[in-house]
Amino acid sequence: MRFDIITIFPEILTSYLKEGILAQAIKKGLIQVNFHNLRDYTTDRHQTTDDRPFGGGPGMMMMVEPICKAVKDISYKGFKGDKGRKGYKGSRIVLLSPQGKKLDQKMAKRLSKYDQLILICGRYEGVDARVKEYIADEEISIGDYVLSGGELPAMVIVEAVSRLVPKVLGNKESLKSESHTKTGDLDFPQYTRPAEFRAGRKTWKTPEVLLSGDHKKIEEWRRKR
Repeated sequence: MRFDIITIFPEILTSYLKEGILAQAIKKGLIQVNFHNLRDYTTDRHQTTDDRPFGGGPGMMMMVEPICKAVKDISYKGFKGDKGRKGYKGSRIVLLSPQGKKLDQKMAKRLSKYDQLILICGRYEGVDARVKEYIADEEISIGDYVLSGGELPAMVIVEAVSRLVPKVLGNKESLKSESHTKTGDLDFPQYTRPAEFRAGRKTWKTPEVLLSGDHKKIEEWRRKR
């Protein structure tokens, strides 16, 4: 699976891809993560990607032209309503936006079925509305709070979706038992050694049922949590 992230800060998240599950998935060729500098798609010597909004208002807006050029350059399918390029239909263009639909596990699973995700990272006061209207297939938000841009949300999507790509997680059972995977429930409490931990004057104990070796009782205890 291929992720293409359009941003004015292409180096801001590269270190995150050098460790852990994503690094292994990239090394094995299971996923590709590419950063595209939006400034490379500008035409003026200042490499301008933003301008004042029509009608007035505070701040600056991301311009539609460089985003349009970037998406056309890296997309396998063209825009909404286009016939697209032959032989490839598994591309999805996503605008990271506070107004978007909130990311959840069900959405991550749906996105994992595509061959390519193009993630457009906004900055400043937002993005020209024509990006949503004519270019993006959907808008996605990761929560109701303010961030400086779409780079962190883009990486959240990359990780959430990558975990669902076949063979990215070494243990299939890990994926089946993860939070939100079966019924939307969160994970049950889990413990590891030592069974008893002394914290000052208090002792923090592991529930006895988990030490019993009785798998039926353990399963019942976990379901109740």
